Amino acid sequence: MNNHTLSDLGWSAHFRKQCLDATGTPARISSVARDRLEAIGEAGIVSLSLTGGQSTGEFAVGDWVLHDDGFRVVERLEPKTRILRKAAGREARSQLIAANVDTLGIVSSCNADFNEARLERYLALAESSGCLPLVILTKADEAEDPVRYRRKAERLSPLVSALTLNALDPEEIERLAPWCSAGQTLALVGSSGVGKTTLSNGLTGRGDATMDIREDDSKGRHTTTSRALYATLAGGWLIDTPGMRELQLTGAAEGIDAVFADITELATSCKFSDCNHHSEPGCAVRAEIDAGRLEPDRLARWEKLQREDARNSESISEAHSRDRRFGKMVRSVVARKRQERNTD
Repeated sequence: MNNHTLSDLGWSAHFRKQCLDATGTPARISSVARDRLEAIGEAGIVSLSLTGGQSTGEFAVGDWVLHDDGFRVVERLEPKTRILRKAAGREARSQLIAANVDTLGIVSSCNADFNEARLERYLALAESSGCLPLVILTKADEAEDPVRYRRKAERLSPLVSALTLNALDPEEIERLAPWCSAGQTLALVGSSGVGKTTLSNGLTGRGDATMDIREDDSKGRHTTTSRALYATLAGGWLIDTPGMRELQLTGAAEGIDAVFADITELATSCKFSDCNHHSEPGCAVRAEIDAGRLEPDRLARWEKLQREDARNSESISEAHSRDRRFGKMVRSVVARKRQERNTD
């Protein structure tokens, strides 16, 4: 029997204000299927159908919607946070990952999976989405010096809060309770095999099967196959996501600059405002590199993410523009034919 109030589910003034002139029953999306949405409301779990020109691609796990008495979605409420990436492959479109997430738990491990460039990418994603980033380093019990991994993560950005733990120890998992207690939503992202499913099981009391990592490269196999919203033992909510083989950023320029604040602040002191930080005279960034206070690899990673984000953002914007022009043309043709029929 469900006994969740809207407040328990994460409802706040942000959503209440959007309902002043709206009708419908609030519910929070717990899973997205091909043609239907599963949601949780005060009445329990409901299956919702779409109306009009809606598609499930417009919704993310964690979204709040209003539905009518026939359990049809009538409105999606504007989220507080929305996590998206460029869709995998060549297609120029963005893909929703989750919505209304308070903390993005970036899961890595204290072994060969630890990758600074990947962590910076996830941190930029969290910052651009408006989520609090939390780096969770698993397999601490298997590492000779887990503190070294935590310190390496914390050095990546002033935004970082990081902790190391053994995901198989219930007492250690309880350390994550503040980020998924009453009304709070924690989302877990990271590569396959880093312990997301083990963490999810410990936080929710579920028993999904886990798979061992490969010993040769510390990589794992997918155990979570779709995104879903689960109640946690601490009274909040967890969104577990499949391991991502590819995370391409889009619309994340501000997040990238925030993660690389050390470089962006240095760049303001360069002699030339359009400095490329390579061979220009008076470059404050190169001066830090030459002095050994900034790693060249970090500058290269910053530049790579900037180029990627700009390219993806532009291509997606162009694709949207083409879709709008095509839609406008179709509507114009339909209107003209309708007018010709009426004239005849």
